[in-house]
Amino acid sequence: MPAFAIEPEVDSTQLFLDSLESTFHYQEGDITFDNNVGTLKVPAGFRYLDAEQTRFVIHDLWGNPGGEGTLGMIVPANIPITSPESWAFIVTYDEMGFVKDDDAGEIDYDEMLTELQSETAEENKEREEAGYEPISIIGWASKPYYDSDKKVLHWAKELNFGDAEEHTLNYNVRVLGRKGVLILNAVASMNALPTVQENINPVLGAFQYADGYQYDDFNPELDEVAAWTVGGLVAGKVLAKAGLFALFLKNIKLIGLAIVGLVSAAVKWFRRKTEPPAVKEFPVDNQA
Repeated sequence: MPAFAIEPEVDSTQLFLDSLESTFHYQEGDITFDNNVGTLKVPAGFRYLDAEQTRFVIHDLWGNPGGEGTLGMIVPANIPITSPESWAFIVTYDEMGFVKDDDAGEIDYDEMLTELQSETAEENKEREEAGYEPISIIGWASKPYYDSDKKVLHWAKELNFGDAEEHTLNYNVRVLGRKGVLILNAVASMNALPTVQENINPVLGAFQYADGYQYDDFNPELDEVAAWTVGGLVAGKVLAKAGLFALFLKNIKLIGLAIVGLVSAAVKWFRRKTEPPAVKEFPVDNQA
């Protein structure tokens, strides 16, 4: 009786994600941000995606509002960004002015958490009207802490998006500078909190403000003082451009390729990456 080889079942969703992953251009080494505010030396064990690719990941792949204004994304080198296990540090710069840190030791963060939970419930109306899932702030994943020597503010929220079974971690770091703040927002699953915490210092050490942009370069006669204080940075509105992000990709295995919006966005992304640049045509002047 002839033996027949059994063809392994093809996972069309994984094939799609693998194809999408192959279009991303990861970078290592030294990165100079377009706004010249500083440089990033990509730390060992990580890779960098530029601003355009980061916007696609945040908005189209993960299904979050926003994504504009980012400088890029730092991701683990051994995990594809299209993997359900992916996580990232989203890098943004907000030129809000010089942030005074006088109030850093006077803030009641437990009271602030209660206020944030109430405000988020109100802001969910706007999210749902825009077609996004509501957010619940479960609590502090890591209570706010300000390092006055390094001028760095840390805090982390445990979030739930819609009725997802798995909670999301948003670990926020703000590096204060002369004209604004560098924002590092780590987006991961809650079980990745220890890994994120282990990598905060290497990622922080990889960034360097350019000459003239450091906190100590502040000149009260020339520079604008921000309306925000340290406490204000933590209490900032959820829907701000560097707000709360979900790892929408976590659910992609369950819903497969039925996500028309994702497939459509991915097709456009493929075309941008694979089509040759258009040839410009110039009018010919036949008159002598």
